[in-house]
Amino acid sequence: MEKVLFSSWAGKIIDNRGKSPDSFEEAEPAKLPETYKENEKIIGFMGWDGIILRDESVSIVDMARAYLKAVQEASCGRCIPCRVGTRVMLEILERICAGKGETEDLETLKRLGVEIQESAKCEIGKSGPIPILHAITYFNSEFEKQIAEKNPIPQGSYHSHITAPCINACPVHLDIPNYVELIKNLQYEESLRTIRERNALPGVCGRVCIRPCEFNCRRANLDDPIQIKFLKRFVADYEIEHNNEPQFEVGKRREEKVAIVGAGPAGLSAAFYLSLKGYPVKIFEALPEGGGMAAVGIPDYRLPRNILKYEIEVIKKTGVEIQYNTRVGKDITLEEIKAQGYRAIFIAVGAHLSKKMRVEGEDAGYEGFIKGVDFLRDINLGKEIYKGKKLLVVGGGNVAIDCVRSAFRVGFTDVNIVYRRSRAEMPADDVEIEDAEKEGVKFHFLTLPKRIITENNRVTAVECIRMELGEPDESGRRRPVPVEGSEFIIETDVLIPAIGQDVDLSLLPDESGVEKTKWNTIVVDSDSMMSSQEGIFSGGDCVTGPDVLVRALAAGYDAAIAIDQYLRGEEFELPDYRRKEKIVEKIGVYDKDEKIGIVGGVPKSTMEHLPPDTRVNSFDEVELGFTFEAAIREANRCLRCYRIALFTTRQG
Repeated sequence: MEKVLFSSWAGKIIDNRGKSPDSFEEAEPAKLPETYKENEKIIGFMGWDGIILRDESVSIVDMARAYLKAVQEASCGRCIPCRVGTRVMLEILERICAGKGETEDLETLKRLGVEIQESAKCEIGKSGPIPILHAITYFNSEFEKQIAEKNPIPQGSYHSHITAPCINACPVHLDIPNYVELIKNLQYEESLRTIRERNALPGVCGRVCIRPCEFNCRRANLDDPIQIKFLKRFVADYEIEHNNEPQFEVGKRREEKVAIVGAGPAGLSAAFYLSLKGYPVKIFEALPEGGGMAAVGIPDYRLPRNILKYEIEVIKKTGVEIQYNTRVGKDITLEEIKAQGYRAIFIAVGAHLSKKMRVEGEDAGYEGFIKGVDFLRDINLGKEIYKGKKLLVVGGGNVAIDCVRSAFRVGFTDVNIVYRRSRAEMPADDVEIEDAEKEGVKFHFLTLPKRIITENNRVTAVECIRMELGEPDESGRRRPVPVEGSEFIIETDVLIPAIGQDVDLSLLPDESGVEKTKWNTIVVDSDSMMSSQEGIFSGGDCVTGPDVLVRALAAGYDAAIAIDQYLRGEEFELPDYRRKEKIVEKIGVYDKDEKIGIVGGVPKSTMEHLPPDTRVNSFDEVELGFTFEAAIREANRCLRCYRIALFTTRQG
């Protein structure tokens, strides 16, 4: 709860004007931060759901003008009500603020606001008039006074921002409505260019992203969310299939060299955007190929190797150099890299080590005991796989699912997975779980391995115990507890633990001076991403712990901005888009209970898949991509849910 002067946010009116602060009615209108940045306080906010005022000094009339100016600038101009209507409303408000308003202007503003709301095609027009109508309704006397006195109003200090539920949920904050709109208009190359402004691996992300944007899609309030991930893949594949030359501009070459440790998603992303800014970039990679865990941890049936290699080549075309088979800390040290003249280093190593199960016998070196990340890496690098017919995986994440699905493809015929919680609590992608079920994987939920059973030093079975859900733990999920006397045996030739990964930071000995956490991750400033050692930055799994690919891409993009500021000798300043997205995220851009007010029932497009009985025999890609017709149909389902936010601030 907080005390505000006025709020119409979320449909609840809190009006404390004329009251002493001690008697203010408390409200929870929105989780609006106190400050925009250091020494700059947020004293007012206008957005898609109303108004929040904290200070009497705010001119609501001028704020309405500034907000409508932001709405008009964001209007795509494709529908007359929004394009013309908001322009007329803005002209009226500008006239009022200049001291030239007329009494009838207020009725005109109200009429236009309602008409635009009712007839606009997208959310800019539908939600844009809301705070203006609130302002005229609840601050009518201020508008009337301004019209009567005919005095110009000094303009306030404002920061405007355009976002959308999907944009806010996306770790790289892609302009999703725009690139979807471009697909709808058959502008595929322009759509891909828009994606590459923030996402260096669109074809990869279009296949393996966990799609947080789709879980924040307002279309889901009507029927099904837009399949944003598949639309991204569609335009990325279009470039490859039509041999189109990737479109980007490389800035004027600079002298300051940047070294990157790790050619995974975070490292590739940072390299791409630093190179576009003109910096000479070299990546040192321990593996014989680029991509990190995307290359050796994701099977080809989900992410074909040629797609990843193509997008790495696109990055290299900007001037990025990659030195493979070079493990930093062993083949070369950070000090030796610095001695080669690199002014900044970005550490972006992934989580390639497996966590232990804490099960009797796991450290005994039994034949048939293979760690999940090692199993996938050996498959992806073409190494010989331990033979057998029965295979058991322990875990519930995407690595575990990748292991069981890959097992069929390398010759196993009886594939099982045990997970200590229920099906609903499995962290793996639901789509991947469903595909594994269709392919014949046997799931054992609420089951925990207890002991490895062997014969002649070879794994032959695993003793398991049934679990039941007890009280919630610190994560909020009900803690699984063993059911006494419920032990049973699962026979297997191979046992694969896949319960999580750890980061290998052996490249950072204590004398490096780079501070690490107790979880063996690198400590960095949350905004600048610089470590405890000046000039050494870090991002991705080695900072967060094991995480998803799209957040690694975001870390690389943000690191490129921070490193650029550092090399230019500038004091670090959080980019405006990140500052504003953080604020609107706290306010809440998506409401899953919102009533959209239009008719739904338009089914999502379908994508052809290889049938389960044939796909388990090869690593051919399972999802075959959208056809042109499916992509256009899907893009046309987008509601273009842009939201305009305006902050008014005061120094001090």
